[in-house]
Amino acid sequence: MKRNTKNTDPTKIVRPKVISERHSRPTLLSNFILGSQDGLVNVLGILLGLTAATTDVRIFFVAALAALGAESISMGAVAFTSTAARRRVYLKEAERERKEMKDVPEIEREEVRGIFRRWGYEGDELDDLTGLIVKNPKAMLDLMMSYELDLAPVGKSEARRSALVVGASTIFGSFIPLIPYLFVGKNILIGTEASVIFSGAALLCIGIYEAKTTVGSLWRSGLQMAAIGLTAGLAGFLIGHFIGTLPL
Repeated sequence: MKRNTKNTDPTKIVRPKVISERHSRPTLLSNFILGSQDGLVNVLGILLGLTAATTDVRIFFVAALAALGAESISMGAVAFTSTAARRRVYLKEAERERKEMKDVPEIEREEVRGIFRRWGYEGDELDDLTGLIVKNPKAMLDLMMSYELDLAPVGKSEARRSALVVGASTIFGSFIPLIPYLFVGKNILIGTEASVIFSGAALLCIGIYEAKTTVGSLWRSGLQMAAIGLTAGLAGFLIGHFIGTLPL
């Protein structure tokens, strides 16, 4: 069935900006959640594991700070290299797509038609849209990269920005389970209980904020993130307890 094109301007149906924004780039929120959750869970697991193996509070701080430093650098480096790799993939595929647009224009034109046809356009409207896009190489490239190759553009500074955000948020998350130990002196048991509660509350808030910023149930997202983090911490405790009972 042909679409009703009355009072419809084909040039307003598809724009390069819309096409280039189809795929969400790594955002500040996702990078923050990645780093903070990883740092928090990693340090919490270490602290709980140490609780089962020692009562020396100095070891707690040495281990936690060592993990904080190593994890923040590691996470920042991973964020940088992975984002840089995505940029290289995008640039390579974009160059290949430009070459195909030049060497086999009719095939590329049919691929554009196929994309619009999947969206439900038919007849004259399909022809008009295809013609408009093909006449604009930039728009055509954006369309093919997003909807044929399922790739999103990555800016030059995005790798550096991702590394900074992930690294900083990892440091932030790593400090959360450590904070209660600053106020309990040598009472490791109370510090551990407070650390679990404090970390669970922090994970709950991060999950709620994620759902509030994106979509989904606030409490479900919060409870899910808290459950995942505390389960990982429990694993650290069990490992520490098992190792602590081994004869040396």
